[in-house]
Amino acid sequence: MNAWPTIQSLRARAVDVPIAPLRTASGTIASCPLVLIDVATSDGLVGRSYLFAYTRACLAPLAGLVRNFEPLVCGHSASPFEVAAHLDATFRLVGTGGLMAMALGGLDMALWDARAKACGQPLAVTLGGEPKKLPAYWSVGMCAPAEARQAAEAALAHGCRALKIKIGFPDLADDVAAIRAVREVGGTALQMMVDYNQSLSVPEAHRRIRLLEAEALHWIEEPLRAEDCAGHAAIAREAATPIQLGENWSGVAEMAKSVAAGASDLAMVDVMKIGGVTGWLRAAALAEAHGLPVSSHLFPEFSAHALAVTPTAHWLEYLDLASAVLREPARVVDGCVPASAAPGAGIEWNETAVEKYA
Repeated sequence: MNAWPTIQSLRARAVDVPIAPLRTASGTIASCPLVLIDVATSDGLVGRSYLFAYTRACLAPLAGLVRNFEPLVCGHSASPFEVAAHLDATFRLVGTGGLMAMALGGLDMALWDARAKACGQPLAVTLGGEPKKLPAYWSVGMCAPAEARQAAEAALAHGCRALKIKIGFPDLADDVAAIRAVREVGGTALQMMVDYNQSLSVPEAHRRIRLLEAEALHWIEEPLRAEDCAGHAAIAREAATPIQLGENWSGVAEMAKSVAAGASDLAMVDVMKIGGVTGWLRAAALAEAHGLPVSSHLFPEFSAHALAVTPTAHWLEYLDLASAVLREPARVVDGCVPASAAPGAGIEWNETAVEKYA
């Protein structure tokens, strides 16, 4: 007897949610383009997830790609592992990176949500763990000193013990000014991470990171282009401050190449890009084998469940992007993001907002 229901339908809706502009050294995110995924199964349940398209230019193509999966998966077992294997074989000649990886990850997330709902359990329980309160770091964009102080105050007000700001100003002095503004407010009570968003050349990264050693940062994220394993490995060997990579690993194979190169001291997994929950489980095993602490990138609703079953779980990133279209968004409570106790991952749409932002 087949324990899995079959997939009956797959829906993808594009919404563009207004947010305060998120400035990075590689460009500004002016709004939040999301693809909302609903997978209906033969047991009458609907699994849900969402994708972050980063830029509106990718929103329609990403939504269309998910919709194009429907004839490939309808009638197929709703087993996430079986669907992942089926689609990997289907798209092997095309490749499964970029937007394809994001679309596949979103489908996998929705299938796991459906499975947990079918079990009547929170996703963490279905994965073999239990919901936990996970330490969250407050995450913001590039900051002038005044904004950096406000970010530190917000982090502390929510009980967070860590804050990440994006840096990469043309002048290193402005990076340092933002960092020290946070220190003025947070002191030793607030660990601090910084993110260069792939904006530096190799020589400039070496120069800046040497000069930032005195700032006692918790990590420095993506100083170079994400795919530059050799460059990051050279920096990681030289730097005293830990180097953090991973949010742009497009599948576990890319993670494995980065790990083999020694490109990062830590691992930051993006559940959408790594291959959904199925990809996350494989990434967590690889990180454990190499002793790499795992933090999440975005998607706090799913990340809270995935980190709960990650042996080397480190930090959960809290950056609010999708809450406007969710009935019960993930929230920071006393410095932690509790995984939803409802069956599934906790994703339910606020249909009024979905219609408004469609």
